[in-house]
Amino acid sequence: MGHDHSHGAEANRRRLSIVIGIVSFVLVIEVVGAWLTGSLALLADAGHMFSDLAGLIIALIATIVASKPATDRQTYGYQRAEVFGALINGLILVGVAISVVISAILRLASGTAADVHGGPMLIVAIIGLIANIVALLMLRPAASNSINMRGAYLEVLGDALGSIAVIVAAVLILTTGFQQADSIASLIIAAMIAPRAFSLLRDVVRVLSESAPADTDVAQIRQHILETPGVVAVHDVHVWAITSGAHVFSAHVVVEPSVLTSGGAGRLLDDLGGCLSTHFDVDHSTFQLEPAEHAEHEDHSHA
Repeated sequence: MGHDHSHGAEANRRRLSIVIGIVSFVLVIEVVGAWLTGSLALLADAGHMFSDLAGLIIALIATIVASKPATDRQTYGYQRAEVFGALINGLILVGVAISVVISAILRLASGTAADVHGGPMLIVAIIGLIANIVALLMLRPAASNSINMRGAYLEVLGDALGSIAVIVAAVLILTTGFQQADSIASLIIAAMIAPRAFSLLRDVVRVLSESAPADTDVAQIRQHILETPGVVAVHDVHVWAITSGAHVFSAHVVVEPSVLTSGGAGRLLDDLGGCLSTHFDVDHSTFQLEPAEHAEHEDHSHA
């Protein structure tokens, strides 16, 4: 089933606008809380929250740009702006993870425990967790069909997990006086950020390098085409994505002579396009129909 990107982009903009307001509120609370409590974990979570806010703003801009119509210069439109937004988000996450690790290691290596006030730290972390859960519920419906929205969702998910780590650290400080729990919690936050950042960057690289989408089986597509009545062979098969959920396909299809002489080319094209749209979530497909004698002298340098 194909995705309605113009309608989806409008809904995504509404979700992002609401989440940006929530994240901005929590960021202010966490910065003030980190200053009042001396908590590195809260400061790390605030730093992560700041990167999320920047990333969410980038994601919002990307959805606005991506909704612009195609032109003679940008023939596929601007949907790939979402991918560049996800790229920036991933790089921001990597930078935050590195800075948090350095700060935590320096504090632990100094051997002197910081005087962290566990009570206010716990209250701020709980507020942050509640706000992040609300933001996650807003973003979750769009996270499965947009790489840009998935990046935003993952960032807020990391914030929620970070808030949980801060809550645990605050409870330990309050109950045991173990002040180093604050620095350890900040390292845990960094450890949660890094894998998600690299996963997002991996997906961005897959799109920008025009690799076949991870959920697409090219061999299976080829088999479906070959099983279509009137098809003799298929070559020069290409499958890639403009952005997440916007798959593109092209192929040269060798057909029986009767398909071209009897006027059946239009019906065959409808069958092939319908097959890809129904079974493989490909709405934009291009087929070059050709007789066997034409295919024989082509240089088949592709799949």
